[in-house]
Amino acid sequence: MIDPDGFRPNVGIILCNQQRQVFWGRRVGQRSWQFPQGGIADGEAPIDALYRELTEETGLGSEDVRVLGATRGWLHYHLPKRFIRKHASPRCIGQKQVWFLLELTGDERRVRLDAHARPEFDAWRWISYWQPLQDVIFFKRHVYLQALVELEPLIFPPATPRPPAVEARLERSRAGSGARPRRRARSA
Repeated sequence: MIDPDGFRPNVGIILCNQQRQVFWGRRVGQRSWQFPQGGIADGEAPIDALYRELTEETGLGSEDVRVLGATRGWLHYHLPKRFIRKHASPRCIGQKQVWFLLELTGDERRVRLDAHARPEFDAWRWISYWQPLQDVIFFKRHVYLQALVELEPLIFPPATPRPPAVEARLERSRAGSGARPRRRARSA
């Protein structure tokens, strides 16, 4: 399903453990890593797509996680021109995503990357909350930044300092959008 603007509706999943590390999956047969994500079927609610994609990509079910929150609205990214199928109809120019932050409440040994007939990932690991901004493919970085920043207060205490590289990326993002840079409160 592609919306009238050319974006495919999608859910993104940030799964964290008790140490506030996030699940990071390596795409099958590739060297690229990403968060679990997937399309929303026609007529499917985002929360239902979340649980379907979670099970398909990680083997985990609703009994293994707790939903901590979701982004307030759609976050968009555009595909680079070389990835757009020129003769497809309707033409998909990118994705619009609702991002969910989940906490793993079950045993991580329940992760099964082969739970679906066509696995998305062939390896996984826990990484620091902000590391995906360094490792994800370039055209998804902005939406990852938006999702991580918006969902950050759900697992980090107020005034928790961000790594300097994240602050710099955030400042560049705000400068590029015309938004006034905002400062986070720092602990005394």
